[in-house]
Amino acid sequence: MVLAIGVLAQLSACSFVYGVPFLVPTLRDTLDLTLAHAGIYVAAPTTGLLLTLILWGAAADRYGERVVIASGLALASVAVGALGFGSLDGTALLLLLGVGGAMAACVFAASGRMIMGWFPRTERGLAMGIRQTAQPLGVAVAGLALPALAISHGVFRSLLLPAALCLLSALLVAAFAPDPPRPPRSDTVGTPSPYRKPVLWRVHATSAMLVVPQFLIGAFATDYLVHEEGWGIKAAGAFVAGIQIVGAVGRIASGWWSDRVESRLRPMRQLAIGVTIILLVFALGDAIAPWLAVAMLVVGGIASVADNGLAFTAVAEIAGSAWSGRALGIQNTGQNIVGSATPIALGALIGSSGYAVGFAVAAVVPFAAIFMVPVRDESTPQW
Repeated sequence: MVLAIGVLAQLSACSFVYGVPFLVPTLRDTLDLTLAHAGIYVAAPTTGLLLTLILWGAAADRYGERVVIASGLALASVAVGALGFGSLDGTALLLLLGVGGAMAACVFAASGRMIMGWFPRTERGLAMGIRQTAQPLGVAVAGLALPALAISHGVFRSLLLPAALCLLSALLVAAFAPDPPRPPRSDTVGTPSPYRKPVLWRVHATSAMLVVPQFLIGAFATDYLVHEEGWGIKAAGAFVAGIQIVGAVGRIASGWWSDRVESRLRPMRQLAIGVTIILLVFALGDAIAPWLAVAMLVVGGIASVADNGLAFTAVAEIAGSAWSGRALGIQNTGQNIVGSATPIALGALIGSSGYAVGFAVAAVVPFAAIFMVPVRDESTPQW
């Protein structure tokens, strides 16, 4: 039950934070915005998210997960719901979007900690893999519902849907998702920081590097199919959506895999090897065999997201119960920063040199991650 509620809570937050891009066409028509100005509205929720992830993680370490998630999502529902009522100027709209993202960040930092606490080590990989499906599912909900609601009820009234989902999740967490058993705070005060050793830093760095192929494929797969392969927009969108759904299943499978081999980091390294090969084969296919490039988009869309749950589980286990909230906040912050920068940097390279060059250059990043992941330093977690 805790896992199901945690997935719903994460899904609800993601439907808002990552759902605003689906409103860009209607937003531009409503407010008469250029594409660059519309991008500011898109960035507002993720900016708020980045500014508060570590703070929410520290609060979860100190006060527990239930109060953090329930209060944060309730405040997010108020901020996002306020967008649907009254006539607000651009500054007020941006402020509320940012506050909504800042409050929704609570679940990104604390829900993983809650799930880690309720599941034994032999089942955590699978449980966290299931939890990680919340992001693609939340994006799918937003993609299916928000554009139609924006057309029929107005661009900001459409956000009443994620506001209602956040409120529902807050109530469910408060009523049915108690904090997992944990040592008394007096026993954990003064626990040495896990960041004194390089292992946790290396896991953060590895997972941030492996975000690059994930966001590269997510950002440009549709454009590649339309402009390079001549697909229709609807067909390309449906194809990429299908990859996202299968990718969600891949996250669960990789978590199950890590439970069976009793390691999070060895599967991460093997996935880094696989993704490096996939990007290089895509580049070759784009140059000589387009069907091969399309096939690599499918395989890459699945493999590039499979490490997410492994990284989060490894970070929480290495950090320990006293530090896991802060560590997961740092983990989310690093991934979101790299994820935001990836389409900008690689988009410029692809625009000037083509997809083959862009994907070949991007392959350098997961290749470097192969040597960054601290497999030899992985030890049995203490909780």
